[in-house]
Amino acid sequence: MSISEAQRQDAGDLSLEPVATGLHFPTSLAFDNRGRLYIAESGLPFAGAPAGGRIWRVEDDGRTLLADGLRPPVNGLTFHDGALYVSEAGYPARIARLDPDGHGLETVLTGLPGPGNYHTNMAVFGPDGKMYFSQGAMTNTGVVGLDAYDLGWLARLPHEHDLPGLEIELAGVEVETDDPFTAGGRAVTGTFSQFGTVRPAGTRLPAALPCTSAVMRCDPDGGGLELVAWGLRNAFGLLFLPDGRLIATDQGVDDRGSRPVGDAPDLLFEVREGRWYGWPDFVGGIPVNDPRFAPEHGKAPEFILANHHELPPPEPPLMRFDPHVAAVKMELAVDGHIVVALFGDEIPMTAPSGPRAGRSFGIIDPADWTMRTVGSPLLHRPIDVKRGPDDVLYALDFGHFEPGRGGPLKATAGSGTVWRMSWSGA
Repeated sequence: MSISEAQRQDAGDLSLEPVATGLHFPTSLAFDNRGRLYIAESGLPFAGAPAGGRIWRVEDDGRTLLADGLRPPVNGLTFHDGALYVSEAGYPARIARLDPDGHGLETVLTGLPGPGNYHTNMAVFGPDGKMYFSQGAMTNTGVVGLDAYDLGWLARLPHEHDLPGLEIELAGVEVETDDPFTAGGRAVTGTFSQFGTVRPAGTRLPAALPCTSAVMRCDPDGGGLELVAWGLRNAFGLLFLPDGRLIATDQGVDDRGSRPVGDAPDLLFEVREGRWYGWPDFVGGIPVNDPRFAPEHGKAPEFILANHHELPPPEPPLMRFDPHVAAVKMELAVDGHIVVALFGDEIPMTAPSGPRAGRSFGIIDPADWTMRTVGSPLLHRPIDVKRGPDDVLYALDFGHFEPGRGGPLKATAGSGTVWRMSWSGA
């Protein structure tokens, strides 16, 4: 269901107490079975921050560096069965296992897709003992385009194209753009193709493994890789509920690039095995060519898949967030509410214009999938939230990061913070 004004309640009474400061664009928190806190820094070298991801353990008198030089961006950190599992992007992307005392980093799963618009994201462990993780799309909506240069964490072309998780047939959509590799030249790019190349209409592509825009799973040692579900554009946050259901935040398609989609919401899904979640042709079960998704500039996108009738029907979401709030990671609070970090809009990088959104936390009631928000002027970019051994929620702030309107990206190294958080009515 959508979040109507009646369902949304904004509250400025969030209480924040600093736990760790001076972090360089961190993305992830984890607690071990002894209650010790760990932090992953992305390794993105914005504003002079050191390049390469880092893992820290928080101590009573400061913090200890356990690993550095990791492939950026580091998007996930999970503690399971005595070890930390680290999600690294870069190329090839991988998930590695790290001893909690920093005694060596061991690759668990490698050869994951990248580089692209999005990356290998966080991992969680299910009731079946398997490791579940998400893999973001390589593109906004299936076409490699010049918008890659606008993404601060990518800023490169060519980059990898998308890999389908189910067998697809292409409709033959082609997009013409400037060719940055030929002075005054033009390039024509098709779907699920490298920049400047076209696959003709009727081309059938088999399911790939690993694939992009998907949730996959494997054994804790990396063996037995298999697809869980395809068509989640960028399921940055995963959470198992007490009843065993897996839910995911899915960041909505952007109004940018060669196949822009306007005003698309972020979504919350229950991830069910064998289902299709609609990307690249549907948003929460609604076709991308619906008038509500008309881009600010240019024509409505065409379908790029010709075999919808052969795919599972696109899954409906549990709820829709407002466009551009950038719903990311989440945690279950003691009272049963789901707390989700809302990283906030990245306009004009993700859309030509629009209001500020997010930069707060959503408190979701799973009884009816309604949400209220809580925020604080102390927050820059909430990105993770974890329940500590004291049953208090700990919030991670990525730090000051703004694409800027009509100018370069604006960011401040060392502005990331871990907060102990509470709010009225919690």
